[in-house]
Amino acid sequence: MSSNAGDQAFRRRDTAKGRWHEMTYGGALSFLRRNYSRDLSGVDVAVTGVPYDNAVTFRPGCRLGPQAIRAASVQLSELLAFPFGFDPFETLSVVDYGDVHLDPHHPDTVHPAIEAHADTIIASGAKMLTLGGDHSVAYPVLKAHAKMHGPVALIQFDAHCDTWPDDGEAYNHGTMFLHAAREGIVDVTKSTQIGLRTYNDEDFGFEILTSPWIHRNGIAAAIEIACERAGDAPVYVSFDVDGMDPAFAPGTGTPVPGGLASWQALEFIRGLEGLNLVGLDVVEVSPPYDQSEITAIAAATVAHDWLCLLAGAAGARPRPVGRL
Repeated sequence: MSSNAGDQAFRRRDTAKGRWHEMTYGGALSFLRRNYSRDLSGVDVAVTGVPYDNAVTFRPGCRLGPQAIRAASVQLSELLAFPFGFDPFETLSVVDYGDVHLDPHHPDTVHPAIEAHADTIIASGAKMLTLGGDHSVAYPVLKAHAKMHGPVALIQFDAHCDTWPDDGEAYNHGTMFLHAAREGIVDVTKSTQIGLRTYNDEDFGFEILTSPWIHRNGIAAAIEIACERAGDAPVYVSFDVDGMDPAFAPGTGTPVPGGLASWQALEFIRGLEGLNLVGLDVVEVSPPYDQSEITAIAAATVAHDWLCLLAGAAGARPRPVGRL
C-alpha cells in the first residue's frame, strides 16, 4: 500500500489539495480529513471550530458541536461529491485550522477572541467555514467579515429570527442579528431568513420566508427570492440546524416542529450557486440530544456542499450521473 494512506489530518505536509485513502471508521479526525494547519499560505478555505455554548437560552451541549461535525464528515471525504460529480479538493486548497481558544469563565473575552481569530483567517485571503457552537458566535465572525467586505447579505437558515428585542446589552443566541442589523454589519435590504416558525412583532427589514410558506410554495421559490435579494453582494450564510424539523435534526438546543427536511436544506444550499459566497457558519449541533448522529451528518453535509459551490466557482468540472 502507498505510504500516502491514512491519517492525512496530520501526516500531509506538502499540499492542502487532494486527498488519499482513509478508513472511514479509523484514523485521526479532522473536517473532511483535511490536514490540520495554521499555515494559511495559498489556502482557499480554513475550517475552524468555535466550541462555545454559554449564550444558549434552553438546552446546552453545542460546545461539542465542532467535534461531532468533524466526526460525521468522514464518509463525505471518501467519494466524489454528490450531486456535483467532482472532488472539491482537486480545485480548492482547504485546511482544518483547529478551534479558537476561549476562556468561557470570562465571558467578556469570548467575542473578542472569536473576532480576532476570524480576523487572522480572513486577512490571509482564505474564506472561513465556521463550525459552532451556539448561534451567538456568528456575531463576532460577521464583524470580521464586514471589515473585509463591508456590510454583507445574510442568508439565515433558522427556526428563529434571532432579532429578539432586548435592552441593547444582551448578546445571546437570539439577539445577535438585531445587533448586526443595527450596527450595519449586515445589509438587511439584501438579507433573507429561511425556515422561521417562531413569532416576532418586527422583521427589522429582513425578508422572512417561513417554513409553512416554503412547504406551500416549494424550496425553488425560496432559493429564487433569496438569490435575487442578495444580488451581487457578498453573501454570508448562517445555518442553524434547528431550521430543520426535529425529525431530521433532533440534536439541537431549541427544536421547533414544522421545519424543513434535510433534503430541502441541502437543495437550498446547492441552489446558492452563482452568488458571491464569502463565509459560512453551521451552528447549534448539540450531540447530547442527537440520535444516530443524524443532526451532525446533516450539518457536515451542508458545510461540504458549500465547499463544493466554491470549488465549482473556481473551475471544478462536474461529472453528473443520472437524472439530477
